[in-house]
Amino acid sequence: MYRVWNFLTNYSLLLIIGALLALVWANTNPETYHHFVEFVIWDHAPIGHLHDGHRTLTLHYLINDLAMALFFAIAAKEVWEAVILKNGSLRGKKAATPLFATFGGMVGPISVYLGLAMLLGSDTYNAVANGWAIPTATDIAFSYLVGRIVFGAGHPAIRFLLLLAIADDAAGLIILAIFYPSGDLAPQWLLLSMAAAIVVYVVFNWLPRRLDVGDQLRPKSTWVRQKLSFVPYAIAGCISWYGFMRSGLHPALGLLPIVTTIPHADRAFGIFNEAEQHLHDLLNSMEHALKHPVEVILFFFGLLNAGVEFSAMGDATWLVLAGLLLGKPVGIMLFGWLAAKPLGLGMPEGMRIIDLVVIGCVAAIGFTVSLFVASVAFDAGPIQDAAKMGALFSFAAAIVSIIAGKLTGVQKKEI
Repeated sequence: MYRVWNFLTNYSLLLIIGALLALVWANTNPETYHHFVEFVIWDHAPIGHLHDGHRTLTLHYLINDLAMALFFAIAAKEVWEAVILKNGSLRGKKAATPLFATFGGMVGPISVYLGLAMLLGSDTYNAVANGWAIPTATDIAFSYLVGRIVFGAGHPAIRFLLLLAIADDAAGLIILAIFYPSGDLAPQWLLLSMAAAIVVYVVFNWLPRRLDVGDQLRPKSTWVRQKLSFVPYAIAGCISWYGFMRSGLHPALGLLPIVTTIPHADRAFGIFNEAEQHLHDLLNSMEHALKHPVEVILFFFGLLNAGVEFSAMGDATWLVLAGLLLGKPVGIMLFGWLAAKPLGLGMPEGMRIIDLVVIGCVAAIGFTVSLFVASVAFDAGPIQDAAKMGALFSFAAAIVSIIAGKLTGVQKKEI
């Protein structure tokens, strides 16, 4: 239990506190809560929500659209390493079955969500249809935490779960970029983001390494690393973020092009692995430096987004829950079985097919990303609040996972 509590305090405690404070505040004094959420920091600002022909920077915008870019950058870092590195977890045959399961973990929730919405009638369907992506999300930190409780840290299902969650993050970033623009699309502004990424990569990454060819001391790369550090990438990140904001794509994704340009190690130990702390390449150093600021950001994200009155529960609440608690396990089980058996891609040694059901239950904890998608899928109002309540209630998947583990005879394996 000490390891579980240590993990919780390192990755999730502030987020939970923020969400609980928001729930209490919104249900005891909703007027002051909503005034706090929409507090205007800067009217007629160069960034922010468009309001009456000008931009207004609110506290909600500052956290959701600007600060959360750091959270998605860290998620993108894990995805990028999993794809680009020679020993990346999403490369090779070992990733095939988890990738199939990930696809099922998206098809299942979408099918359940939209299918049940259609059964509720055209009016309900039209009102909630845009939230189809909310139940596709998997909260990596909470899912990993619950997975360790159910399977134990040494069970092969934990690695499978992490592969699935990382791939789910990658798909989620693509969905946010394509299907949930923050305004009218102006794709020409993406050229600014692309230019920032190309310039910072060529000048501060590729060129120093090119000049150091044949010199084992690598003086040019070392000088750039020691003297300039993260500064060029921070400047490029600001430019890229602005390009995303003006393009109409969600600005919280604005740092993604820059993440791919930062010098990185030639190997990765995997997300949540303590050995990652001993990697001192610039990409990992930046992630380590951002860890505590992002925890604070997640506290405010929970505080500003989880404040939903319990009276707001409605159709969207139950549709999100059904998509997560029913669609995720069924989709992951079916597509995982399809990959492992008929397609012959196999399962990790020590894992049973029935374990896919339990993994599906664990992956049904949507929370952070589901809350975020709900905030961009719907305008502020009853439907958004109802959908957010479904994302919050997805914590019920933790209890379901523990029960499913007992019923299916999961044998915990510790390291």
